[in-house]
Amino acid sequence: MTVKVSMTVNGKPAAAEVEERTLLVTFIRESLRLTGTHVGCDTAQCGACTVHVNGQAMKSCNMLAMQAEGKSITTIEGIAAADGTLHPMQEAFRQNHGLQCGFCTPGMVMSAIDMLNHYPDPDEATIRAELDGNLCRCTGYHNIVKSIQAAAKTMG
Repeated sequence: MTVKVSMTVNGKPAAAEVEERTLLVTFIRESLRLTGTHVGCDTAQCGACTVHVNGQAMKSCNMLAMQAEGKSITTIEGIAAADGTLHPMQEAFRQNHGLQCGFCTPGMVMSAIDMLNHYPDPDEATIRAELDGNLCRCTGYHNIVKSIQAAAKTMG
């Protein structure tokens, strides 16, 4: 059975008819062709699919598209300025080498932005604890933590 879903994605209206079981990540990637949100595990373990739902970080592989009905979704493609200027968190990741292969980066950035909304000046222990649901297989997290600390200074 299909259902019509409509929401705002990156500030623009988005609607489609999808199967009831369609995950939000699938809707974002396949229906909207916004492929910056990654599918890593399909079990909400890795955080690669993290987006903002009404301003809060959520794992989009663990949410049905129809659960996002009427909500505001922001993906990694929606955080840079209209002129292409990177979001301060993206810039901090770039400057501090907070990525290697880049697969986890969109989810890390989205989680980190939400983290700074709750902890504007987090220490290293807080950052590491808050990133518990985001896996990086390349960096060992040192430069990710450093990036978030740098962004906190810029965004704070």
